Amino acid sequence: MPRLHLGDWVDSGVDWLVTHMSWLFDAVKTVVEGMYDGIDAVLTAPEPLLLAGILALLAWWLLGLVAGVLGFAGFALIDSLDLWEEAMSTLSLVLVATVIALVISVPLGIWAARSRAVSAAVRPVLDLLQTMPSMVLLIPAILFFGMGVPAGVVATLIFALAPGVRMTELGIRQVDAELVEAAEAFGTTPRDTLLRVQLPLALPTIMAGVNQVIMLGLSMVVIAGMVGTGGLGGAVNEAIGQLDIGLGFEAGLGIVVLAIYLDRMTGALGTRISPLGRRAAAKARTTVWTYRPRAAVAVVGVVVLALVAGGMGVFGSTSGTAEASATDVGKGKEITIGYIPWDEGIASTYLWKELLEERGFEVKTTQYAAGPLYTGLATGQVDFQTDSWLPTTHAEYWTKYGKQLDDLGRWYGPTSLELTVPSYMKDVNSLADLKNKSAEFDGRITGIEPSAGMMGLLKDKVLQQYGLDGTYKVVDGSTPAMLAELKRAYAKKEPIVVTLWSPHWAYSEYDLKKLKDPEGAWGKGDGVHTLSRKGFAADNPEVGTWLRNFSMTEKQLTGLEAQIQKAGKGKEQDAVRAWLKENPGLVDKWVPVAGSGEKSRAAG
Repeated sequence: MPRLHLGDWVDSGVDWLVTHMSWLFDAVKTVVEGMYDGIDAVLTAPEPLLLAGILALLAWWLLGLVAGVLGFAGFALIDSLDLWEEAMSTLSLVLVATVIALVISVPLGIWAARSRAVSAAVRPVLDLLQTMPSMVLLIPAILFFGMGVPAGVVATLIFALAPGVRMTELGIRQVDAELVEAAEAFGTTPRDTLLRVQLPLALPTIMAGVNQVIMLGLSMVVIAGMVGTGGLGGAVNEAIGQLDIGLGFEAGLGIVVLAIYLDRMTGALGTRISPLGRRAAAKARTTVWTYRPRAAVAVVGVVVLALVAGGMGVFGSTSGTAEASATDVGKGKEITIGYIPWDEGIASTYLWKELLEERGFEVKTTQYAAGPLYTGLATGQVDFQTDSWLPTTHAEYWTKYGKQLDDLGRWYGPTSLELTVPSYMKDVNSLADLKNKSAEFDGRITGIEPSAGMMGLLKDKVLQQYGLDGTYKVVDGSTPAMLAELKRAYAKKEPIVVTLWSPHWAYSEYDLKKLKDPEGAWGKGDGVHTLSRKGFAADNPEVGTWLRNFSMTEKQLTGLEAQIQKAGKGKEQDAVRAWLKENPGLVDKWVPVAGSGEKSRAAG
């Protein structure tokens, strides 16, 4: 049977939309960003514990004293984990996605409930949305809206849309037909029948749909974090990329707190606004633990907290500005650096974050997979990245996006790509030796991120050139997962072959052996380049000059990597500062400013 080129048709359709409908996507992006920025500004304006108190008062009003106390404790826990800004960013994203999803889904659900033709047409679309792998939604979202919050919001609301439509339709269809007939018999218009009979009685089911929209939105934020939305989803993705169990657990716990709070609040709100729910609540026995204050009392409590906060200055002070110094080249200008979670990428990224902040810039760093990172550079949403391996490893990305990027030069090299085994594998010394050892390695080569250029090179060229493509399977994963597998096998003296590259700290941590490549399948060593968005150096001439003149020796790079490994997750910039203190003079060498000297570091 001939192949159906459905994917090519989809690509053509997406290209047409990007070319001819960009005005619409830009308008949607502006609206989404405006909503997100507004909500995020409100949530991050007060001090964390103040907002926790306000949210606890809302929980007390809707659910009772116990819920209020537990709500405050949950948000205080998030603050104590130093994840408050990330949690509020995630909450803002979910709220924006939920509002837009409900604006679409509730009217559509009402229409489907009143028309069987609409219901029949909508049902397969909803089935497709609910069963399509959520990560697939990110691909068109990135192309239409670029990296960041808009793409994450759109992908989230599409993923969460279906329950809102289904539950709204179900709720209205479940309203007793005799009640509807009675309303119509008394001359009630269809509009009043909907607003005064069907919707009030369907509210519990509709609110259950709202609850499901929110929960699906929260489940999507981790995946949305892959496109640079930040928040708790970004923290989870960063933890996955670096195999940091502690950070992953903390960020996951933050998502759990948000999920439980929003779940209980939407359930209680549905009870409060439902006629049947209000009657049941009026008959329920009240104790000190289930006592709920009147709405006016809750509002007064929120106002009092706000006034107290204002008197204590917890909203921050707008007065006073720092005096500019000779080294304040950036004057607060924001620069965005993206990076792949490879060791040299992490080290060089946080090094440049520190260097640029020394010179007065505001620097934001975001972790991506290789594909989204190059897309972000090409669309101008990332200013630069320092870990492009050219001309071989990242050749496919350079071929695709090179015309939209500027190469600011090589700062390290040459590098090498290799397959590596522990030195206790005495009879395996070259790639050719692997051919008859497949059973010993269980036919597995432990790889890294599937988007990494070396993975494509390994699968498409290296295995074929040595006749290994039929006997070995390359296991896609991540750099940290590969290192964890290497550590486990090394401790047990088990056979393992992994993808590695030089320089890498693993060669100093373990006794490893690079497999020789007599046929040169890996090609010549790459240089590690800095790539920027088109025009970045022209917009920032001093930074462009610094990046072009930047270089590191192997001793410097591996020393910085080791310092970061020793410091641990979340302390990368502290490790960079410590390393720079141990290597005086490098700041002024790499980011020279007239009259700066080492005084700027001493002042810091």
